This record gives sequence, structure tokens and C-alpha cells, in this order.
Amino acid sequence: MSKKTAIIIGAGPAGLTAAYELLDKTDVVPLVFEMSDDIGGISKTVNYKGNRIDIGGHRFFSKSDRVMRWWQNLFPLQGAPARDDRLLGRQVPLATECLLRDILEPEPVRVSAPDPEETDGVMLVRGRCSRIFFLRRFFDYPITLSLGTVRNLGAWRIVKIGVSYVKARLAPIRDERSLQDFFINRFGDELYRTFFKDYTEKVWGVPCRDIKPEWGAQRIKGLSVTKTLLHALRKLAGQGERLHAKKVETSLIEQFYYPKLGPGQIWEEAAQRVVRHGGQVVRRAKVVGIEAEGEEVRAVLVRDEATGVETRHAGDYFLSTMPVRELVAALGEEVPAEVREVAKGLKYRDFITVGLLLKRLAIRNETGTATVNGIVPDNWIYIQEREVKLGRLQIFNNWSPYLVRDPDTVWIGLEYFCNEGDELWGMEDAALSSFAISELASIGIIDATEVLDSTVLRMPKAYPAYFGSYDRFDVIRGYTDRFENLFLIGRNGMHRYNNADHSMLTAMAAVENIASGCTVKDNIWGINAEEEYHEEKTA
Repeated sequence: MSKKTAIIIGAGPAGLTAAYELLDKTDVVPLVFEMSDDIGGISKTVNYKGNRIDIGGHRFFSKSDRVMRWWQNLFPLQGAPARDDRLLGRQVPLATECLLRDILEPEPVRVSAPDPEETDGVMLVRGRCSRIFFLRRFFDYPITLSLGTVRNLGAWRIVKIGVSYVKARLAPIRDERSLQDFFINRFGDELYRTFFKDYTEKVWGVPCRDIKPEWGAQRIKGLSVTKTLLHALRKLAGQGERLHAKKVETSLIEQFYYPKLGPGQIWEEAAQRVVRHGGQVVRRAKVVGIEAEGEEVRAVLVRDEATGVETRHAGDYFLSTMPVRELVAALGEEVPAEVREVAKGLKYRDFITVGLLLKRLAIRNETGTATVNGIVPDNWIYIQEREVKLGRLQIFNNWSPYLVRDPDTVWIGLEYFCNEGDELWGMEDAALSSFAISELASIGIIDATEVLDSTVLRMPKAYPAYFGSYDRFDVIRGYTDRFENLFLIGRNGMHRYNNADHSMLTAMAAVENIASGCTVKDNIWGINAEEEYHEEKTA
């Protein structure tokens, strides 16, 4: 008897997790179609002349023990210091041995923890440092009421922030209709206008009052002023947060795991294991049509992006991570008019990274944290200066020293949020690099004469938006959920701004449904909508 087939659309974290889990826990064979030539989706790593770019920056930290174990099963924790740890004499948590289990192996194998100087298949422990650059000064992220913050903002603004926060706690907005309401209720109007409003609108391109509050519940989760203060007090008391501490809000963690050569390394390894154990991962294969009959999907029509040839592939199960707008279009004219209307109204925000290789940065490290060559210690910097379009700056040296070919150079990524087809998106690469260099120089972070090389990367539909027709998304879900063998998973697959771990959990839940014969999708949609991930109503 032939085995059943699961067709998976997309080779990002959700799609590859599903393929891996299907092989490991069921008799279903996965066939993954990836429209691009890359593995990992937005979690891919791009190698440019030996310098690696992490698209968007990915900290490997999760409240889910299952996800943490999954990552470490592919890449075990380092057993010796990384290159920069050795140079600085920096102490980091080290493992002595690891338990590794390949697909279908009954028991894990105990091995010595790897040395990152000797092998690439290793997970590093990295210190987290993210700050805000505003008024030509650095602020802690998340914002703390430190002496530095008071000094940078001034006493009068601090008083206004305090009064505004107290007012928000005593008389909150009862019916949160927008992201603006969400922020004001948790941080007060003054702090919202100082540190949240301009940056968020730079990211999304629309006013906060036009964005649904669900974005805050997805991304801010349990962060609040009180929790930030308590976190600071624990630090002063010497109670640092551990990687597995489930009570730590994601925005507050001080350490995280990171693959030696970037996040794409995890997904490239996962894809290799899937293929090695009988699955298929087909690149440059775009799903352009989906055949459905009654309450089941029957097949997909796939176009080879190299030749333009289209082929039909039947399957027993279908897991989609493709953008919902494209999924509904692929289902054809049989889709009810209201569903098509809502799908066409879904919005996305696109993403550009400009990679710059420099001799050095103009800004100095004044933090007291030792770094190689004295660069600032940040993983990324939120740019809130209003006169530039630049949204965020990554310093890849601090993510992993192995991302940078020459350790005496500085390798950074300038991140721009835009809409596909707008002026920024359509700018020629050379012009866009020049624009980015001039912006960063204008706010004093670099000297343009120190730039050695540059490259431009575009990522369409990086962020599903919580505006447009999003408030009617239940219309789409009601229609797609009726197909018993169709499972929407992942960030774009569910039009939900999930982190990688939540995307993985949706894939795991879908595989569990397939294994048990469950056709109800509530457990999948419940990921990252459960109580433990919601913002608490107390400060």
C-alpha cells in the first residue's frame, strides 16, 4: 500500500518543521514546494562575499520547551567559547555533552558538546543588547527609568511621562479599537508619543489609530512598565534571567541562542534531513493553482520558475504557508465573492536590507561592555530619528563573529520598511545603497568614507498587516477551515505576525491533527492567541 502524501507550500520555518515532523511521527511523505531559490523564508541567511546577512534578525528564544529542544536537536549548544568570547575572555554558559536524535531514531545519542572553532553545526549563546537611537542619543530598549534615560529626556519630559502613565492606569480606554489605544493603556500617552508612535508608523506606513490592537497582543505580549521595572530590580539584585525562564517576556531576555552561521543554517539543515529521509524539497516551484472538490483539496498546480512549465501534483494533505491573499486567488473562481473581497483587501509590509561593510563605525562604545575592536555592543538599534526613513540597524558582528569574513571590519544591515512598488522598493540598488549611506551618515552613526562595499536585499510580504480588511479575516478562516485536509500554518499562511517559534508550533499542531485524524483547526489558530501569550490587564 502506497504511503500518503502531504504537499507543503513554502520552505520556511513552518513548512520545514511540518515536513520534519511528518517524517518523524507519521507515515505521511512530505513534498515541499518553495517558490524561491532559498531555504528558510524570512529566516534565511544570505551569504554576500563571505559576509552573512540575517534578514530581520532572529533571536532563538522561546517559552516553549518543545521548540527549544527541537532547535538544540539540530544544532547542539556550544561546548567551548566562540571566537569573540575567547578574545575578550568573556564567560558564557557552556555545555559538556548533548543528546541528539535524527528522524525516526528511537533514542537520542549522547555526544560531546561541539567547539564552534572546529565545527559549524553549533548553537552559540549570545548576549542581548538592543537600544533605541533617538535625539542623537542611546536609550535602553525596553525603556527603563535609569539615570541615562532621565538625563537624555530631561526632568520635565520624565514628569509628563509619569503623570501620563498614572492617568492611563486610573482611567484606561475601555474599548481598545486601535494599536494607539493599546499603547496608551499600557504606557501612557506621553511615552507612547515619545517612543512608540513614530517608529511604529515608520514600520507600517499608516497611523497607529488605523492598526488593529491585535498587533500589540502579538508582539508586545506581557511587556508593561511595571514588569520592566521589576526586571531591572531583579538585575540589581543579581537575579539574571535564564534562557529557559518562562516568566521572562521576550523583549526582556538577556541571552539567546544563535546558530553559528545565522538562522538560515537551521532550516538548511532541516531541509537536508527531510530529503535524506525520503521527503522532497523542490525550489523555484511556485504554487499557482489549487484544486478543491467538496470539503477536500485534491491537487496543486505548480509552475517551474526556471522553465515556466506547469505540473499538477495530487496529495492527501495540504499545508500552506503562502500569503493568504495568494492562497485564496489560487483556489480560483469557486471561492465565494465575499471571501475573495476580504482576501484582496489584506495588506502586507515589505522589507529591504542594505548591507554595508565598513572599516569602522563613527559611534563609540560607551557602555562598559567589552567588544572586539571597540564597536558598540548592540545586536540591533532602533532608529527613531524622524528625519530618516531607516527603521532599524543590525550589527552582524555581535550576532555571531562567524557572520563576518574579516573580523577587523564592521558588517551592518540597514532595514527599511516599505510597500512593494513604492519609490523606495523600486529604487536601483546602487542608488538605494547611496541613499542608505547618506541617511546613516546624516545622523552621525557612520562616516561615508569608511564604507568598503554594499548590497541590497528585498523581501516581499515580510509582515502581514493588521489593517486593510484584517478585521474581517474570520470570513476567510471560515471558508478555508471547511477543507478538512487543508491546514494554514506559519506567519503568512495565517496572516498573523508570528515569531519563528509560534510558526513552528502551528506546524507541529497541524501534524498532530493529521496523525490523529482531527479536522478541526482551533488548536492551530490558538497558537500565540492563548492566555500565556496575552498582555495582562495589570500594569
